[in-house]
Amino acid sequence: MFPLVRQLRAVTDHAISGTARLAGAELITFPNTEATFPEVKDRIAKAIDFVKTIKPMQIDGTEDKEIVVKFSSGERKFKGQAFLLNFCLPNFYFHATTAYNILRHCGIEVGKRDFMGTPVAL
Repeated sequence: MFPLVRQLRAVTDHAISGTARLAGAELITFPNTEATFPEVKDRIAKAIDFVKTIKPMQIDGTEDKEIVVKFSSGERKFKGQAFLLNFCLPNFYFHATTAYNILRHCGIEVGKRDFMGTPVAL
């Protein structure tokens, strides 16, 4: 299992990658040198700020958009909806859950509300 900081880097990477690729925006990158909680918190804040810059209209209608992701093993092509639902979100939640579990294992008192946040009422 990757250590906590690598899990948190993956969370931000998947949030940025999914949002940017669907919106057709330029991916932002980080140096991946975070070693302290303030540095990780700063990375998370920057990822949130980036996601907030994307307008819904930039993503609406991208269900069939071709998304190409390059891996060390080669390219993988997705349609927009499959990319979001079958790649981005599962990876985002996997790494977020793993980071949460590492914190709990280390004795940090976090609970379900810390993981889930406050439910959004429509």
